[in-house]
Amino acid sequence: MFSQSIIQHATQRALADGALQPIETQTILLDSDGVRFVLRTVSSLARKDKARQATAVTDPLGDYEPSLFVGELGPSHYVLLNKFQVLDGHVLIVTRRFERQECLLGVDDFAALSACLGEVDGLGFYNGGVEAGASQRRKHLQLVPLPLDAESPDGVPMERVLDRGAQLPFRHAFARVTPQATAPELHALYRELLDRCGISAVAEAEGEVQSAPYNLLVRRGWMLVVPRSRACFESISVNGLGFAGSLFLRSQEELGRVRAVGPMQVLRAVAMPQDVHHDA
Repeated sequence: MFSQSIIQHATQRALADGALQPIETQTILLDSDGVRFVLRTVSSLARKDKARQATAVTDPLGDYEPSLFVGELGPSHYVLLNKFQVLDGHVLIVTRRFERQECLLGVDDFAALSACLGEVDGLGFYNGGVEAGASQRRKHLQLVPLPLDAESPDGVPMERVLDRGAQLPFRHAFARVTPQATAPELHALYRELLDRCGISAVAEAEGEVQSAPYNLLVRRGWMLVVPRSRACFESISVNGLGFAGSLFLRSQEELGRVRAVGPMQVLRAVAMPQDVHHDA
């Protein structure tokens, strides 16, 4: 069972017992290359880093804190609160059976994501590998409710560019999704977008894994794949939300750097160069 009210109830419980540790941020909106980016400067990521280094748990999404549990999601997945939340309602869609984060998504993964998007108007995303911003080994998708910022005029800032069919300055593949799309149809579209980006399946003993890192973003009406070249621009880490138009920065110095070069150029630096037209 999954719903917005269940997330809210789990959040209140986890806040009460200290399992949930939200990260405080200051937010500004910055126009760049036709997108009104949401830039959040955080003040407590050092706590997150210290906690990650101190924990002895090697699989925190499998051996999770009970208070972070939101609910079951069919036979293959369950939902957890993101322990160090920047956005309220940020949840993780976790595979029950251990699979590496580099494994390609399957039909079951899209069935789980679709079930969540059917209940919450949100943005699903996947960080395919360390170079794409993944910080945990166990395969998991993520979901954040929309809008990404209450002061932003856009639910997903990058939609300003995607909606008018403009070309992004890095390799990507984009497609519309019909509201009636089934999990197998979403999975087939995902594999098509990977192929258009030059990412293939590599057979290993545990199943198919990706040939290169990438980010996947999914909303009710569209899907976007962005192959990655590196995890960071200088000291600035970029995950899938960066390609939605939302960047998280650890200091005022990082904020100043993004202002100087422009957030779209940050994304361009961590993505693959655009050599052919991949947009649809």
